[in-house]
Amino acid sequence: MAQELSPAEQALREAAFEYHRSPSRGKISVTPTKPLMNQRDLSLAYSPGVAYPCLAIEEDPNAAAEYTSRGNLVGVVTNGTAVLGLGDIGPLAAKPVMEGKGCLFKKFAGIDVFDIELAEKDPDKLIEIIAALEPTLGGVNLEDIKAPECFYIERALKERMKIPVFHDDQHGTAIISGAALLNGLELVGKQLADVKLVASGAGAAAIACLDVMVGLGIRRENIFVVDSRGVIQFERDDARSGKLDESKQRYCQKTSARTLADVVKGCDVFLGCSAAGVLTPEMVATMGPQPLILALANPEPEIRPELALAARPDCIIATGRSDYPNQVNNVLCFPYIFRGALDCGATRITEEMKLACVREIAALAKAEISDEVAAAYPGQELHFGPEYIIPKPFDSRLILRIAPAVAEAAAASGVATRPIADIEAYRQSLTRFVYQTGMVMRPVFAAAKALPARVAYAEGEDERTLRAVQIVLDEGLAKPILIGRPAVIAMRIERAGLRLKPGVNVEVVDPENDNRYRAYWEDYQRLMGREGVTPDMAKAAVRRSNTLIAAMMVRRGDADSMLCGLVGRFEHHLDHVRDLIGRAPGANTFATMNAVLLENRMLFIADTFVNEEPSSEELAEIASMAADELRRFGVQPKAAFLSHSMFGSSSRASAKRMRRAAALFRGKHPDIECEGEVHGDAALSEDIRGRFLPDNQLTGEANLLLLPNIDAAHILFNVLKVTSGNGVTVGPVLLGAARPVHILTPSATVRRLVNMTALAVAEVAAQAADAANAA
Repeated sequence: MAQELSPAEQALREAAFEYHRSPSRGKISVTPTKPLMNQRDLSLAYSPGVAYPCLAIEEDPNAAAEYTSRGNLVGVVTNGTAVLGLGDIGPLAAKPVMEGKGCLFKKFAGIDVFDIELAEKDPDKLIEIIAALEPTLGGVNLEDIKAPECFYIERALKERMKIPVFHDDQHGTAIISGAALLNGLELVGKQLADVKLVASGAGAAAIACLDVMVGLGIRRENIFVVDSRGVIQFERDDARSGKLDESKQRYCQKTSARTLADVVKGCDVFLGCSAAGVLTPEMVATMGPQPLILALANPEPEIRPELALAARPDCIIATGRSDYPNQVNNVLCFPYIFRGALDCGATRITEEMKLACVREIAALAKAEISDEVAAAYPGQELHFGPEYIIPKPFDSRLILRIAPAVAEAAAASGVATRPIADIEAYRQSLTRFVYQTGMVMRPVFAAAKALPARVAYAEGEDERTLRAVQIVLDEGLAKPILIGRPAVIAMRIERAGLRLKPGVNVEVVDPENDNRYRAYWEDYQRLMGREGVTPDMAKAAVRRSNTLIAAMMVRRGDADSMLCGLVGRFEHHLDHVRDLIGRAPGANTFATMNAVLLENRMLFIADTFVNEEPSSEELAEIASMAADELRRFGVQPKAAFLSHSMFGSSSRASAKRMRRAAALFRGKHPDIECEGEVHGDAALSEDIRGRFLPDNQLTGEANLLLLPNIDAAHILFNVLKVTSGNGVTVGPVLLGAARPVHILTPSATVRRLVNMTALAVAEVAAQAADAANAA
């Protein structure tokens, strides 16, 4: 970098160097997906076992999708001739960009990537090299190859290869700008067929954008294109001599306009894929009413939004920059269009697939924003309007909408070799990329949807609760009851852009004005009168504590279950549950269990919040209650009672306590695999246990870990959550309560609220089934 950098740019440069250098060089790695722990693993991974999938693929090439990673592998390919705003910097210098692209594929859609930088500028030779990679790759993402060669290369590869080939610089920008076009024109009430569009730039991205926009309904005769030589029109020398590039010929017009200033007058839409500052405020002032400006040059747009809005306050503008509203960012589409294409075995990406992507992105901008977006952009009131015509990149719902739509379009286009028969089931399977708890929660969600129950939310004014309740309603999980001040709830619903309608699809209980108030405080005082609670104290408590109100609703049958704990101490909420709900028949204690999702396993840990130093009898009971919950998740419990001791190696009291707890549990549940007392590593390793006690009674790995005290359980859970679980957890699940009640923590996310709602409703259904069976 020869030019002098500002202090901010210098700081950014150093941060970027450090990011790419540490803790390991670069941004990607290849990680085995199968164990290589012993000789048997080696014989399966390589010779002789590997011969069997090889022969199967030789017989049926489609078997490669079953036995290799090819079906989830995309090659990001470049020759480094048009890298971002850096130009022709060569393939080696382009490698950090290609690695970054690989990170985006993996992060947003779970797709593996080989970044491939080729030192070749001859288009025909480049085609030969890339085409020869077809046995390796499930798809090809062409990246940063200059125009016009990129058109020729992509066209030739699409004809030769039977896998999706996608030049993201062209089609990614085209798809996102197409979505912006649909929503921008909808806001101003203009029809696609009636608008005049002017494009500045005629490179790969501009032509691809125009092709998509024609597919959406813009009339070709209403499109005027300006390149470095002026308006593309039939009187130009290159047009008259037949030297006009093929990609530009279809947008050549008969017009007297010669410059951008001439042609932009009265136009409805400006599309910029050219250079900084080419669209002046004076030009913007001459555009038609309520113009839509897509100024996509990077890093500096054709006009800054503040300049465009100063000239025309009625305009809607989108750019490629993240520091302005309406960012046209290709990450909104390319991971998901490949996800859908790979999953249905598409042989190419058709225009129908691209248009399906456009429409889903446009539709998502009109939905309420997700909790991830709200968390990523705190304080911003994002809702469909002039400053929000395109979804934000971190909207996790993109994959759930785009990939299924692309797969359906592929099938309709006749290019899907493995058409997806059940699109709804496929959409549900994609939740593993959105919510890592999605797969383990599926049995719970299914049970909840079968019989939705009434759930009271103590913190009904909290925005997390409101967003969760919107999802709960959309997924048909429960009949929500919000406890809170109606005016505050209404204001926050509107601010968040949600579709909740108090009194229609959600009940609201006002702590300050509810006709059940007298019955609640009288009932509460009768219960707690001998605990020092006077009538006046009962009245005040019912007005003051939403958790108490929720518990009274469950106790009196006005709600079937409740969630609380987003505000305040866990113990305070538990006191209300203990006093008003009580313990389940036969339960001698309350306890909690948390689940943490690790890379290759899910562990359930107890007791994380309630019992400081549980006895052997309490530990055995906690394990019994926890095992019942695991079955609700569709998981067969395998319990391990953890200790510093290993199969009697210590005679300390804590070791004896865990040993006795394991024995008590084993005696009560002979059908559940269980061991203890054991070390933490032994609980997860059959080999380690076998070296100490070959005939131990646990096979494979334990999934339910019982800790000797609350400190150990809480510490283990939080360490795993941060170091290995990426913060992906379920719980705390309250065990031992007479009714389905759960106490969350102040750090609970929207998704955790949704998960715990589903669990509470599933528990309601289970209790109803148990009661019916008993009768």
